[in-house]
Amino acid sequence: MGRTVITSPNAPTPPPHIPLSPGVRKGNVVQVSGQTPVDPATGQVVEGGIVEQTERALRNVIAVLEEAGAGLDDVLMLRVYLTDVAHFGEMNETYARIVGEPYPARTTVYVGLPAGLLVEIDALAVLGD
Repeated sequence: MGRTVITSPNAPTPPPHIPLSPGVRKGNVVQVSGQTPVDPATGQVVEGGIVEQTERALRNVIAVLEEAGAGLDDVLMLRVYLTDVAHFGEMNETYARIVGEPYPARTTVYVGLPAGLLVEIDALAVLGD
C-alpha cells in the first residue's frame, strides 16, 4: 500500500527548499505536517497575536484533513508547538473554540520557530471505525 501526498488550495504549500508534504495518507491513516499560521491566499503570516495565529494554523490543519477525506472527528492526536509559555491560555481558549468536544488527545510543547511564528500544529487522524 503506497502513500498519497495530500495538498489543499486552502492550506499553504511548503516552499520548495523545505522537504515535506502538507499531509500524507496511507490506508486509513492521515498525518498532517505541522501547519503554521500562514494565510494560503497571501503566503504571509496572519496579522495579530497568538489567537489569530492559532486559528489560522488550525484552519490549515482542517483544510489538509478535508482534502484527505477526514475531519476533526477523525483526529486522534493534535500536537501544538508554542514559542512562549505565556501564550498557553489564549491558545487553549482558541483551540477549544475551534476543535470542540470531544477533544482529541493533545501534546503542547515549547520550541523555537522561525521569526514571526508563535505556533505550529500537526495532526494524526484515522478514518473509519
